[in-house]
Amino acid sequence: MRNQVRIIGGRWRASKIVFPAGEAIRPTPDRLRETLFNWLQFSLHGARVLDLFAGSGVLGLEALSRGATGLHSVDTDPAVIAHLGRLKKRFDCDNWRIFQHDYAQFIRAGGGMYDVVFLDPPFQAGFLQTACRLLAGAGMLHAGSLVYGECRAGQAFPEVPGWSLQKQKCAGEVRSVLYGVG
Repeated sequence: MRNQVRIIGGRWRASKIVFPAGEAIRPTPDRLRETLFNWLQFSLHGARVLDLFAGSGVLGLEALSRGATGLHSVDTDPAVIAHLGRLKKRFDCDNWRIFQHDYAQFIRAGGGMYDVVFLDPPFQAGFLQTACRLLAGAGMLHAGSLVYGECRAGQAFPEVPGWSLQKQKCAGEVRSVLYGVG
């Protein structure tokens, strides 16, 4: 099934997630997710997580599955919001809040303080530069927050003052980066 992923670790390991079909939803592949959560393994316990372009929901659920204590997921697509609501109910996640907002509106409204942020927008939309700039100035990150992002393999991830590159990897058509906020 093309629109299906599985949670690869933690308490919900091997649980399958079927998400709405659509070109805008491009879940992080299993192998890359495994790398990401190896990078984050000592940072998730007790973390407040923001998944700014939620899509399939798998990054946020992986974080909750591995010990994050709170998750805010943001997306604009009503089908995605309904899907996330079903997942929240299925996994009985009282610590998961779902917002149907534009990412920029959400950041400008100041949704809280986060320890880990996932930025995995649709590649073709050009949202990444704006999301990084807004997030850096919004007061939603603290020294020690981690920001994970994905972009096309040939694309440079936006440079953000105060963020330092911790890890990076290219896999197929995807470049993934992990930044620390200083």
